[in-house]
Amino acid sequence: MIDDDARCPCGTGESYGACCGRFHRGRAAPTAELLMRSRFSAFAAGDEAYLLATWHPGTRPASVTLDPDVRWYRLDVHAADGGGPFGSEGRVEFSAHWRDGSGARGRQRESSRFVREGGRWFYVDGTPA
Repeated sequence: MIDDDARCPCGTGESYGACCGRFHRGRAAPTAELLMRSRFSAFAAGDEAYLLATWHPGTRPASVTLDPDVRWYRLDVHAADGGGPFGSEGRVEFSAHWRDGSGARGRQRESSRFVREGGRWFYVDGTPA
C-alpha cells in the first residue's frame, strides 16, 4: 500500500491520502477522470480488489492479477470528455507508463469509457489511442 503522506501516483501533486487514497477506502470518485486516476493509483499500489470494484459489472472479468514485476510510475491525462459530477457517461484518454524488473519501459495509451450508475462511476472498457 501507499503511505497517505506520499505523493499520489496519479500525478495531481496531492498526497495519496488526500487524493486517490480516499477513493481506495470507499469514497465514490465524483468524476470519470478522478475514477480513472484512482484506478491508475490502484495499479501502482497493487490493489486488485479496487480495480474489480470499480469495473462495470457488465464488462468486469472474474479476476484481475497484476504482474508484481511491473511498476506503474507515471500517468498523463490527455483529454476528458463528459464524465462530470452530474453526467452519466464519460471518456478519458491517457498514457500510463511502466517499468519492469529487467529495466524495460513501456507506455499504455488508452481511451477509456466510463458510466455513472447509482451515484458511482465505473470503468466500462478501453481502446488503444
